[in-house]
Amino acid sequence: VQLQAFGGGLVRAGGSLRLSCAASGRTFSSSLMAWFRQTPGKEREFVAGISRSGGSTYYANSVKGRFTASRDNARNTVYLQMNSLKPEDTAVYYCAASRTVVAGSTIPATYDGWGQGTLVTVSS
Repeated sequence: VQLQAFGGGLVRAGGSLRLSCAASGRTFSSSLMAWFRQTPGKEREFVAGISRSGGSTYYANSVKGRFTASRDNARNTVYLQMNSLKPEDTAVYYCAASRTVVAGSTIPATYDGWGQGTLVTVSS
């Protein structure tokens, strides 16, 4: 599956953004999806995961209660709604896909499809 993430931008602390990740290919609905983020000099960090049906979601403790992952299998798209953004949320955000990963896996190496990343900058 080919992925393309978009929707990043500059927002003030406390604001909101919605990221989208559009997938091409016929395997989207059978893929577990996730969002990761990365800042310079740091390892890629798990943010959120979502099951094939969208019925189950998983979040890093740092974003729980503020971010919501969802998906629309008819549109081959996964979303990340980010509310109450903080400066420490500033990062490049990536979407990831896998047909075989354990749902909610937080390990980047277990995903075999990645989008190109979209930059989110939260100003204080």
